[in-house]
Amino acid sequence: MAKKLNITRRDFLNGCALSLAAGTSLSPLEILARQNPGAPYPPLLSGLRGSHLGSFEIAHAVARTGARFRRPGTPTGATYDLVVVGGGLSGLAAAFLYRQREGADKRVLVLDNHDDFGGHAKRNEFVVDGQTLIGYGGSMSIDTPAAYSPASSKLLKDLGIEVERFYDYFDQGYFDRRGSQPAIYFEAGNYGTAKTLPNVLFDYRGSVDPAIVDDAIEQYPVDAASRRALRELVKGNRDYLAGKSIDEKLAILRSTSFSDFLRKHAAMPETVVTLIRDVFKGLWGVGFDAVSAFEAAQYGQPGTPGLALPDDALYGDDIDQPYIFHFPDGNASIARALVRDLVPGCVDGPTMESLVTAKLDYSKLDDPAQNCRIRLNSTAVDVRHTRNKELVDVTYVRESKTERVQARHVVLACYNSIIPSICPEVSSRQERAIRHAVKIPLVYLSIAVRNWRAWDKLGTHSIYVPNSNYMHSFGLDFPVSIGDYAFTSGPDEPTILHGSFVPAAPDRGLTDKEQSIQGRRRLLEMSFDDHEALILSQLEGALASGGYDAERDLAGITVNRWPHGYAYEYNHLYEPDDFSPANGPHLVGRRQIGRISIANSDSSAYAYANGAFDAADRAVSEQIDQ
Repeated sequence: MAKKLNITRRDFLNGCALSLAAGTSLSPLEILARQNPGAPYPPLLSGLRGSHLGSFEIAHAVARTGARFRRPGTPTGATYDLVVVGGGLSGLAAAFLYRQREGADKRVLVLDNHDDFGGHAKRNEFVVDGQTLIGYGGSMSIDTPAAYSPASSKLLKDLGIEVERFYDYFDQGYFDRRGSQPAIYFEAGNYGTAKTLPNVLFDYRGSVDPAIVDDAIEQYPVDAASRRALRELVKGNRDYLAGKSIDEKLAILRSTSFSDFLRKHAAMPETVVTLIRDVFKGLWGVGFDAVSAFEAAQYGQPGTPGLALPDDALYGDDIDQPYIFHFPDGNASIARALVRDLVPGCVDGPTMESLVTAKLDYSKLDDPAQNCRIRLNSTAVDVRHTRNKELVDVTYVRESKTERVQARHVVLACYNSIIPSICPEVSSRQERAIRHAVKIPLVYLSIAVRNWRAWDKLGTHSIYVPNSNYMHSFGLDFPVSIGDYAFTSGPDEPTILHGSFVPAAPDRGLTDKEQSIQGRRRLLEMSFDDHEALILSQLEGALASGGYDAERDLAGITVNRWPHGYAYEYNHLYEPDDFSPANGPHLVGRRQIGRISIANSDSSAYAYANGAFDAADRAVSEQIDQ
């Protein structure tokens, strides 16, 4: 049993404020103001973050209960050229592209319901023993920039982000030089005993030493028959679809979950199926019970290499690049670069390197003297054209007050599914198309530690937790040193651990969307105390043999909670094969409505930064061209 550990009073307040609000007459926004008086620096706030207290209550009232807010009779301020609803990567990019194409003198207002900009590109900071640690709480990397569209590639370059520099900044040999290997943690509640052992389930990037496979599996706390079957699956090269043509194999793989492939075609015992199920849970938001065997084959999962499928059938024209294009704060540095251009003077430093450690002055974001303003803690509740269709009215709630602004153009870069609830001009057909997608709930955990000696002693940098009720993986952050920021040079130094929790509901016969809906409900019911207890339990269980001590080593926890996390991508186990970012209901869902356009990664059906950028490029072009 993990012992209770209160990290700081602030952690407790952030985690428990929602339950405290139920017993007081204060509104959530008033409680938030009392917790964080003045102008705080949001990246340093810990506890329950992401979709934090005060960011979602108004939107939930509008979408779930049909709450309506009176539109003020008089707009606030002069008419804007563009209002962007949503200050995530897509919304900030829309503001940037509009000003770039129409002129920096254009008046632009960005509204966001959170207390920080960037959307899911969230920055976490800790100060541990006088040292500032920087981590990411959401959108983490520039994935395969060579495959970016011309518009997205140009955006990065215009922001001064040269991806080639990451070949110098990301130390690809860091963990190999330390002899550090992936590990697997068997929780006592599921396997009868707590054990942390070498992870040989999947040879991720060639990091598993073949010499340890047999010895490792022999120590796995599963029955002898399961160990024999697992050895055959991991070490063998058997074609479990022998005798079938390539087309027949592909048809089976596309129409069968990988879990069922292991059961039906590889004859694996259920223990082995469950052991492998959640290996890539953080990529799809569900385990292999709701992901096709074809997707598993693309990643060379055990049991698929022997199928002898040609590369062009598996990968098509996919471009292979190392996963190294990562700022210490993930894509929050891209958001910072956008804000640096939009609001001159709010952040020092002209280069991509200086962005990482530069302090940002949040008090300047909504400066009346600036042509572009970013207004935080502001939730849009009604967006519609004026009677003459020459302007758009945008009503929003800020500090419990309703305000209205007018603009010649509007880009809705907010959570996609709320758009029909705040924009009455969305047609019923467009609404159905928008509702087709279900965002994936997830939690990104940033855990500050005063040292990582236990990891070094265990010889590992990342831990997979099979069949877990909480984190399915956690480990040391990416080894990136850039500008004045240096990754930890040794186990005696403080660093940040990153953990992932996807609240799916596996092996219950549910589709990916159904699992996301159930997971979202669970996530919204969890307090910070709930998260903290589960984190402590897993860290102590997995690292105990390395000498980990929570009271001594743990310095802080930030729980980045995203009930509406990853944008929905078409899962071909349940969707037609021809659905893709180029074809599907999202094309109807994102249709322009006069002076209103839609831009977010949901509208691209692609849960990556370039999906957000391409959507911004399209939306701005629609408005400029009309």
